[in-house]
Amino acid sequence: MLNTHDTVQSKSRLITRRMFILSSLKVAVFISIISRLFYLQISENIKWRSLSDKNRLREWKIAPQRGIIEDYFGKKIADNTKVYQLHMIPEDVPNMESLFFRLSKMIKFDERKKRNLIKKLKKRKPWEPIIISDNLSWPEFSRLNLFLHEIQGIKPVVSVARKYLKDGSSSHIIGYVSDVSVKDLENSELLREIDIPGLKTGKNGLEKHLNEEMIGAPGLQRFEVNAYGKRIKELKLIEGTSGKNFRTTIDQEVQKFTSNLIKDVSGSVCVMDIYTGDIVVMVSSPTFDPNKFVHGISQKDWQELIKNDRKPLINKSLAGLYPPGSTIKPIVALSALENDVVSPKKLVECKGSIELYGTTYHCWKEKGHGFMGLRSAIKQSCDVYFYEISRRLGIDRMSVTAKQFGLGKRAFNNFYEERSGTVPDTKWKLKNIGRGWVLGETLISGIGQGYFQVTPIQLCLMTAQLANGGYQIEPRIVDDKYTLQKKIDAWREEFSSNNKIFSSNSLKKLYRNKENIKFVLDALYGATNEPMGTSYRSRLTKKEYIYAGKTGTSQIRTITKEERKLKLKNKDLPYEKRDHALFVAFAPYTKPRYSISIVIEHGGTGSTAAAPIAKKVIKKVLERHELRKKYQLDLFQEV
Repeated sequence: MLNTHDTVQSKSRLITRRMFILSSLKVAVFISIISRLFYLQISENIKWRSLSDKNRLREWKIAPQRGIIEDYFGKKIADNTKVYQLHMIPEDVPNMESLFFRLSKMIKFDERKKRNLIKKLKKRKPWEPIIISDNLSWPEFSRLNLFLHEIQGIKPVVSVARKYLKDGSSSHIIGYVSDVSVKDLENSELLREIDIPGLKTGKNGLEKHLNEEMIGAPGLQRFEVNAYGKRIKELKLIEGTSGKNFRTTIDQEVQKFTSNLIKDVSGSVCVMDIYTGDIVVMVSSPTFDPNKFVHGISQKDWQELIKNDRKPLINKSLAGLYPPGSTIKPIVALSALENDVVSPKKLVECKGSIELYGTTYHCWKEKGHGFMGLRSAIKQSCDVYFYEISRRLGIDRMSVTAKQFGLGKRAFNNFYEERSGTVPDTKWKLKNIGRGWVLGETLISGIGQGYFQVTPIQLCLMTAQLANGGYQIEPRIVDDKYTLQKKIDAWREEFSSNNKIFSSNSLKKLYRNKENIKFVLDALYGATNEPMGTSYRSRLTKKEYIYAGKTGTSQIRTITKEERKLKLKNKDLPYEKRDHALFVAFAPYTKPRYSISIVIEHGGTGSTAAAPIAKKVIKKVLERHELRKKYQLDLFQEV
């Protein structure tokens, strides 16, 4: 009986214990569920709300409108136009192959585009938008919108794209935009901060120099979608900020006129205001169509550009390097006068050549010019005369004057592609070539050959600073009224109303004796407007158009004795062996306002190939001068 009672008690205790454990487990499970619910509802609220919103909301960044670039008179030379794009968020696409198939039936989406898109997908995160096409036609755009509810993860977008002048006359100045590269991202913090599908960035020219100011700030569009990804309503719209607009100093009408004049040759034409430094014309030929780069240039078009021997992508005005030839002679003459190594009355006999240490140095005129003074030597471009004064002057003093007037250094800070060229001296040769300077090199430097390398814009600046009376100016191509006003104030201080010059610290003088500048300018007048002058055939006789200039012919090879005997003409040689034709000038002569430089690659002589072009451009520029004045202040009282 006792044993039975003990057994019952033992079983009772066991049941009680099991009930306690079971209850404890229930309480633990209940607490766990409550804790989990608390965690999900409170602690993870933000996360799950975000995921919910992600299923319900969509955000698209809106590309900003890039700043516009205008010419001096407000003509748009870099504008924007509406384009239709197709964007995609990869993680929202259920089946990529199925999407590719559907797209191939609706838009131009071939195997090449498919491969390129797959490559892009591998480089981007799944949630980052990517552009499938940035230049849809209207029928394609409409078709996509019509069937959008059947295709998840994509969005047709109305955006903006760059638009340039089709004639290409200002392509080298403006440059072009294209897709952002890895290198672009490395070099720009702004580009790294802006994450916009299909964002374009400036690759060269002003588009590159002014890129961060013109790019603008992106907008944001947020809207609600249904289960199929179809837009229900717009929830939020943040407008982007347009980039800054810029006005250039270029006269697009003269720019186009000049571009047409040299479209069939390779070379450059530059025109500059000799007081403000404003670039009125800067043409490089051949040119290219920058519109082809906006949406990605085709392989065929790219190969045509880079394989073209005349290098259409190079801005020859800034990056083309040429021996200056006889256009350097005004500077050599000025340097000789300033250093008192020659007088204007110094006579030298030219017999067609001179001998120096067994080497013959020829004049362009085979039988020589006879006896002549410095003015006649500039006017007729006598090489023998300049051999003599260069020998007396020496390369180092010649180099100093050339650098003072803008040769051998970049004229702008606007263009990364600009080159500085070379103005040689004794130290330069020792450093770069490792040999000492020899006298014969001084002689050929005196006629702009040898190691001399300059750009067309440098020649234009050199001529401008001679024409304005020998004062330093800074070329500019972006119109800045504040900067211009400072220049105007400086010139008004320098020049009185009756044109008498008085001392001023605001402008840097590039001369020692003002009379030497006047002498050189007078000689240039003779070179263009007097018989026997090298550009006499290209003169303008109407008083307000009369200009003064200097021709130049630069050899790109050494002429052998055999070739001299054959008396081969430039046209008889292969194109790549022909001389370059150059010309520099200022106009009008009585009241100078503009300088010009022209280089025609392999064009022959400056008198036949370059000067006739200058005649037409100068006339056009002067005809537009009064119109340009209306857009300026009453500048310098017509100094």
